Amino acid sequence: MIRLTHGDWAMTVLPDLGGAIGSLTFKGQDVLRPTPEGCDQILQTASFPLAPYANRIDRARFMFEGRQVELSATPGFEPHALHGDAWLAPWVVEAQDAVSATLSQSHEAGAWPWAWTVRQTLALDDTGLSAEIALTNRSDAPMPGGVGFHPYFLRGPETRLTLDAEKVWLGADLIPDRQEAADVLVDWSRGQVVEAMPFVDNAYALWDGRAEVSDGDRTVRLTASANARW
Repeated sequence: MIRLTHGDWAMTVLPDLGGAIGSLTFKGQDVLRPTPEGCDQILQTASFPLAPYANRIDRARFMFEGRQVELSATPGFEPHALHGDAWLAPWVVEAQDAVSATLSQSHEAGAWPWAWTVRQTLALDDTGLSAEIALTNRSDAPMPGGVGFHPYFLRGPETRLTLDAEKVWLGADLIPDRQEAADVLVDWSRGQVVEAMPFVDNAYALWDGRAEVSDGDRTVRLTASANARW
């Protein structure tokens, strides 16, 4: 386990557990859901990295440039492949100091027929956590790819989620194939108690980039912007 601190911020990193974040706190208060003591289940961590793709690949197969790629279904999420391989294996610590850590993971070609390396840098400063992730294709042929982080926020019986989006992606078996009005599942724009709502595992489109998670005593406000130029 790696412990990082800067001012009022503190976090732990778990290289051996999928390169996950174990905890993130501000003035001793949890910002992300903390990993239980002694836990070895990555889905119980505060956040974990995704590579060389994020989300589901329908029935663990796809075509790319005329090539059929057959992956293994992710246990527990069959028949699909989910979130790549990076979260399912240990990471190597390349560098660390009191406030930051850089970790990496490399894979040779296999069922995913390209060699690749993923690297993440987690750093604390006065404003909080800065998280960067980069994917490198080490093969000679073009490779599809995607990266991301999978954070978990605290949820209590009164926790409310507020976000405003125009559309939500829907499809059979959680594979998105069409967009409908965002409130067809839940109207989050009005703020809803999460535990009173149906389970939602869908992506939203035309989101305004702001969200709020609040339980009265604690509020986490999220802002996001898309600047990927592809």
